Amino acid sequence: MLEYILQFLVIYLVCLFKFIGGPVLGTAADYSVFEIVVVTVSGMMTSVLVFTYLGEWIKNNWTIKIRKNSKKFTPKTRRIIQIWQKFGAAGVAAVTPLIFTPIGGTIILTSFGVRRRKIFAYMLISAVCWSLFFGLTINHLLEIPFFKRLIG
Repeated sequence: MLEYILQFLVIYLVCLFKFIGGPVLGTAADYSVFEIVVVTVSGMMTSVLVFTYLGEWIKNNWTIKIRKNSKKFTPKTRRIIQIWQKFGAAGVAAVTPLIFTPIGGTIILTSFGVRRRKIFAYMLISAVCWSLFFGLTINHLLEIPFFKRLIG
């Protein structure tokens, strides 16, 4: 039981910073799809919760102190603005597990002035959908004989 709890905590800590770690490590730990979704969503939503409340402070202090002379529009910021203009907060939340980290997506939404309640709702929906998708996809891929032989 202690081993299971430690495994869960390690996967949870990875999900705080990188979303895809949950489905990959959960599958490696032989978790069910439900367990993969729980650990991945809980890790991502913890990051969202923390950085939503700290986001204003980070936005004000981080950009002023560290990036005083940086360019305002880089290819990365232009891509973020294009996603924002086309799809809004829901679009940024939808691509957060794929492109951004949970922390990065939350800071982007906070910097655009999205209300906290919307951030939580959009990120929760995104986290559940993507963790289900990745959890099921990875499980099904591993059932293919080629991948079974490849992994061992």
